[in-house]
Amino acid sequence: MAFRNYILVCGGTACESSRSDQIYQNLVEECKAQGLAEEVQVVKTGCFGFCEQGPIVKILPEDSFYVKVKPEDAKEIVAEHIVKGRVVTRLLYNKEASQKHAKVEDIQFYQKQFRIVLRNCGFIDPENIDEYIAREGYAALEKALFEMTSDDIIDELKTSGLRGRGGAGFPTWMKWNFSKQAENEVKYVVCNADEGDPGAYMDRSTLEGDPHSVLEAMTICGKAIGAKQGFIYIRAEYPLAIHRLEVAMKQSREYGLLGENILGSGFDFDIEIRLGAGAFVCGEETALLQSIEGHRGMPQPRPPFPAVKGLWGKPTVINNVETWANIPVIITKGGNWFNKIGTADSKGTKVFALTGKISNSGLVEVPMGTTLREIVFDIGGGIAHGKKFKAVQTGGPSGGVITEANLDTPIDFGSLVRIGSMMGSGGMIVMDEDDCIVDVAKFYLNFTVDESCGKCAPCRIGGRSLCNILEKITAGNGTLQDLETLKTIGAAMKKGSLCALGQTAPNPVLSSMKFFPEEYMAHIIDKKCPSGTCKKLVTYSINPEKCIGCTACARKCPVGAITGERKQVHSINSSICIKCGVCKETCKFGAVEVH
Repeated sequence: MAFRNYILVCGGTACESSRSDQIYQNLVEECKAQGLAEEVQVVKTGCFGFCEQGPIVKILPEDSFYVKVKPEDAKEIVAEHIVKGRVVTRLLYNKEASQKHAKVEDIQFYQKQFRIVLRNCGFIDPENIDEYIAREGYAALEKALFEMTSDDIIDELKTSGLRGRGGAGFPTWMKWNFSKQAENEVKYVVCNADEGDPGAYMDRSTLEGDPHSVLEAMTICGKAIGAKQGFIYIRAEYPLAIHRLEVAMKQSREYGLLGENILGSGFDFDIEIRLGAGAFVCGEETALLQSIEGHRGMPQPRPPFPAVKGLWGKPTVINNVETWANIPVIITKGGNWFNKIGTADSKGTKVFALTGKISNSGLVEVPMGTTLREIVFDIGGGIAHGKKFKAVQTGGPSGGVITEANLDTPIDFGSLVRIGSMMGSGGMIVMDEDDCIVDVAKFYLNFTVDESCGKCAPCRIGGRSLCNILEKITAGNGTLQDLETLKTIGAAMKKGSLCALGQTAPNPVLSSMKFFPEEYMAHIIDKKCPSGTCKKLVTYSINPEKCIGCTACARKCPVGAITGERKQVHSINSSICIKCGVCKETCKFGAVEVH
């Protein structure tokens, strides 16, 4: 049934937390009230990516893009746009845009993006299999089952140049081929959806917006390696993604696309969900397999690698969500098509969760080789509130900082490693002039120490030792010898840790020491934190030339450290001050200064 208009409402986790579900319900009810139920279809989609501007409502065929929509706006959208054909200008991203310039392609955030993984997110109802099929869904599975051999499938992946998007960047075809060649009647296919990096939500959003792409890809892999069973390992705190996976799996079985005798081909393959408890270390493939088996999630020595000896000792292919989401497109369009996108050693696109001190935070998918400058300033709109760019952390707790000098570095596997960072799974956190680089390194190290399984001494002892030294430095008790000790322990952890968590945990410390040595020296020699972040190294005072005696700071101070009569210059008692910063946030005249 064709409709005159389609109203697409973002149904991702972030927008649902801002009541997009109520927006959806109000739009449905308003269309019914106006007698438009047969002419207008309201669709709850996955994430549009432009999270900074959510909740988002998009109207087709005009392609009008409404941002920061509230439930009470539904009535006006229907009355004005749908009934009268007039754009609701106040809700457009560009408030000055005319009807002609209200479209998505005119928004700078999207102009340099190229969506393969996120191709269906924001376009389809993820709980309606028919909408996935309408956009070439399961065409790749049909092709793989009836037109391709196992070798053909793997050869197509080899031609594509696809490398794993979970962090290591291992060639996907090679991993599949190892499992295919392993002689065993029982083999497994596993999706790693245990996304634990701070600020990362790429995999969660993909599953929320396009779960069928992962199911289709895993089934294709089953055909390629000779497996009949798959598992999706996902953390329990992703309830929306889990729900949509369950709905998608049920629909796929009803359509004969999952289970026994798929599409009458004689091939059997089914998938089960396994919930993780949120341990970051379970993102490591051997720890993940231990968890699926019911054991404590702890990394195991390699070799043998899971592709040869994995789940319950059987050959197992493990890929992350983003890797899986590429597979159907590669099979449908061909490996040569995919190979033309990206750089010499990094093919295709990469999805990033762009967060931090950025004007336009959100989910970004760009061709490999796109520069950091393009992502931060063209797509991300630059640093928020007119602040100065300081650095960007890629690779989460396993990565490193990238400075302004390297903003023109192309995003690919090799280039990021050469400047001391890594791509990781796709977290990208932007920092501005107000961030303390030493404090940032301490934050990431505290995270990895908390998440370490404790199995090996280099990670268990080394990580805690690094943390203690950084605590000492940020408290003003650091020495120059501490810098050498940080390097020595970091190098030992990289060489001696059992898994990638411990091997990469020192990266934020070592890279920040390399690119921002002056900040470490300021903390150690001058006993000052240049950004005013480390509380034990800062002092608050009131500039008498700016203070008008409004008493706002004194009234807000939680410990009564500020004194002064009304319309008289105030002062701060440093012996009482707890350095919470409330006075600086409260003062509208910039009279409170940090030293």
